[in-house]
Parts: sequence; structure tokens; C-alpha cells
Amino acid sequence: MRPSPALPRLALLAAIVALPLAAYSLPARADTALPAARITVTGEGRVDAVPDLATISLGVTTEAKSAAEALAANNAAMAAVLERLRAAGVADRDLQTTGLSVNPVWSGYERSGGRPEITGFQAANVLTVRVRALDTLGGVLDAAVKDGANTLNGLAFGLAEPQPALDEARARAVADARRKAELMAAAAGVTLGRIDSITEGGGGAPYPQFRAESAMVADAVPVAQGEVSLSASVTVVWRLAE
Repeated sequence: MRPSPALPRLALLAAIVALPLAAYSLPARADTALPAARITVTGEGRVDAVPDLATISLGVTTEAKSAAEALAANNAAMAAVLERLRAAGVADRDLQTTGLSVNPVWSGYERSGGRPEITGFQAANVLTVRVRALDTLGGVLDAAVKDGANTLNGLAFGLAEPQPALDEARARAVADARRKAELMAAAAGVTLGRIDSITEGGGGAPYPQFRAESAMVADAVPVAQGEVSLSASVTVVWRLAE
């Protein structure tokens, strides 16, 4: 006997009717839980230290009728400066040329309706010098100026090995963040839980700056090294205990 064609249709219809019932029997998803409460605090840390390194930016500027003459005169003056710096104990690794230029000198602007023209050339050479023996710093500056350096662009103090001081500043920043978080949590009547994240922010060392025209220095330059400050910043996210 051949099966009736109506039987498969009845089976399919029964399966379709049963689908909604199966769906209603699934367990409900737990999407109603509230996110954990958190507190975010930024901490700052600073360490003051006596510097053991000075960085000087000085230069030689010369003028002549031609570019070649200006550059030749500049080269001779800078060679004398470098020789004196080496004689003062500055190592070659602490001497670096950071600027070199030759530019025309224009005149004629002062005359009403005057036409500007090139009347000469100016050559400039900028040298960055690191001085590790700070008790010789004044003498180094004086020697450089007497041998031809006629511009002093800046003087900055720092640390030859800043990492230990920076690490201490970071530790102080984390401690400052915890202090602030505990204070605010106590004021709000809650308790700190585990830390979710720690992010380091900007840090740096602001150095005292010294700027002067040095062409008229006669004796060893008096320099006060003072202290330098190294800073760190961290942002810490705590969960609040339930």
C-alpha cells in the first residue's frame, strides 16, 4: 500500500506549530545586571634632584662680502672654539653641531622707496655641548666665548641618569592616586575594590633656563645649578567593593 501524501504535510505543520513553544521554553538571558561602579583618579608625583649635567647651546656668527668668505671665517672661529672645549675636558661625544647656515644680508629697507640689495653674507654655526663636570661649567663658557663663540642660545641642567628619579616619581604618583581614591571613597561611604587599569600620563623635567648674549663676558661665568624637578602622572581606575 502506498503512503498517503497528506502524512508528510501533517508532520511539517506539527513541527512549525511546535517552534514557538520551544522558543518560550529557553531560559531568559541575564542582561539586566548593572555595570560595576568605578572611580577614576589621577595621581601626580615629583622628585627634586641636584643636576649633574649641563647642556649648552652656543654658536659662532660671522659676516663677509661673499658667502665663501663668511663661511671660511666661521669655520676658523668654530675650529678654535672646539679646540678650546676639548682642552677644557669636554669629550667628542659631548660635542654636536646642531645648526649650520649661510644667508645673504639685505640692505636698502631704510630708504624710502629704496630697493633692497645684498650687501654681504652671514654664516652661522650652532654647537650643542654637554658638560658633565659642573664645577668647570663657568670656565667652559668663558673659554668658548673668548675663542670666538659670540652667541649663547641657552643653558639647561639635567641628570645623566634620570631613570631612578623618574621611577621614584612614578611610585609617588601611584601613591598619590591611591590617597585621593581612598579619601573620596570614604567621603562617599564606599570601599575600594580591585584595580581595573593604570595608565601613565605625561611626565617631564622642567629645567631652569639661562639666556644671554655672551660677546662681552670677561671672567668665568658664575652659574648656579640649583635643582631639577622630574614629574610623573598616572590615572588609576578602581572598582568599588559591593
